[in-house]
Amino acid sequence: MAPDLRQDFNMMEQKKRVSMILQSPAFCEELETMIQDQLKKGKTPTSLLALQQIADFMTTSMPSMYPAAPQGGMAALNMSLGMVTPVNDLRGSDSISYDKGEKLLRCKLAAFYRLADLFGWSELIYNHLTVRVNSDEERFLIVPFGLLYSEVTASSLVKINLQGEIVDRGSTNLGVNQAGFTLHSAIYAARPDVKCVIHIHTPAGAAVSAMKCGLLPISPEALSLGEVAYHDYHGILVDEEESTLIQRNLGPNSKVLILRNHGLVSVGETVEEAFYYIHNLVTACEIQVRTLASAGGPDNLVMLDPKKYKSRPRVPEPAGDGSSTHPKWQEEKNGGKRDSASSFRFGHILVFT
Repeated sequence: MAPDLRQDFNMMEQKKRVSMILQSPAFCEELETMIQDQLKKGKTPTSLLALQQIADFMTTSMPSMYPAAPQGGMAALNMSLGMVTPVNDLRGSDSISYDKGEKLLRCKLAAFYRLADLFGWSELIYNHLTVRVNSDEERFLIVPFGLLYSEVTASSLVKINLQGEIVDRGSTNLGVNQAGFTLHSAIYAARPDVKCVIHIHTPAGAAVSAMKCGLLPISPEALSLGEVAYHDYHGILVDEEESTLIQRNLGPNSKVLILRNHGLVSVGETVEEAFYYIHNLVTACEIQVRTLASAGGPDNLVMLDPKKYKSRPRVPEPAGDGSSTHPKWQEEKNGGKRDSASSFRFGHILVFT
């Protein structure tokens, strides 16, 4: 082989070996650990910044090793092209500016936006998922108006109070959608127990919301929702007077609210609980739409009696009197270990995004 061809061949082999090392999960984990150790020491040499750039590059490149998501949404396309933005982009000074609790909530909510997109629940830049930062300060996190669900990251989330004032703009210069603020602030103000509010539009959900019969008790998913509340359509949610109606219709105990001719809402004491209810609500609506289409009308359906078939969660419950119809969702306990009652853990999503 000619010397120049031999040199080119050797160069290609070296690049191949380097590429294999960089794509190794073990290498990425070790690199991230080394960077975090250096950050804890307060030292930021030039070499560390270079390593951080490599880690950031690999974080965005790693998802290309996984197959594209089976569901729709922009994130499925982005994953197939290997262009996924990390969910947890809180690094360096950005990471220090938030306490551990808020940092975790930001990562969970950003992961929830990605999941909503993967499940096909997103509607371009519209609809909102929010989480209350804490009960003492009436503030919650919401997506900046203009980002796709597949673009949401932990740092981009905007923190606002119940008066609509922006407390922390995040990493963008975008504002907040007024309709999203009206709905979520109304629920947070009326329900101190609620820490997470989800509002989405799906074709099946919109179809059920337009039915006079509402959500029918024809599936275990429908029974698992407990008491379903309804709110009549008054146009885009920007009227402050409508906030009072939303609060009254949701009531003190309901976990699910169907907005007539509009969409779906679920609430929870944790992000995981809100996900559980919106997932079951979407599934129940899809079952109902398909069943009605094939059965020829509600008269041909077998209805379940909610009183006879007591709704039970699909996850273990802590010992109690058995009076609750809702799963017990608990936050970090026992030295930081999550209680076994949480059936879905958003930490798993952060591993590969």
